[in-house]
Amino acid sequence: MRPIDRVSVQAELDRRLGQPHYLHLETTTGSYTKLGPEKKSPVIAFVRNALLTYERGTVTGDGPYRVGLKLDQGWVYADGLTDFEVNERDELLLAGLDCEGQLTMALQLSPNPFREGEGDR
Repeated sequence: MRPIDRVSVQAELDRRLGQPHYLHLETTTGSYTKLGPEKKSPVIAFVRNALLTYERGTVTGDGPYRVGLKLDQGWVYADGLTDFEVNERDELLLAGLDCEGQLTMALQLSPNPFREGEGDR
């Protein structure tokens, strides 16, 4: 993965516009991150292989970034994204990493279902 380039990510979102894609959306303060001295309980959300088609995709911010996907009946968005890549399976992988490189947020889009055990990086 490499740091988000807004122009590149926006081009990927635009390229996928109006096409069905599988979504992997995950946020965590516990599973992949170390709990600090405040000992807060982990907060985790996880969605995998939800099929969606979006009518607008936007990347905003100056870093960390926010990506929003406008659906027919609502929105999906992720805030705190820092890194991205497009892999050999044409999956757009967006991640938010903390200062220690631990995953705190993931928003991923794939034209095919995500494979078991992958995408939850």
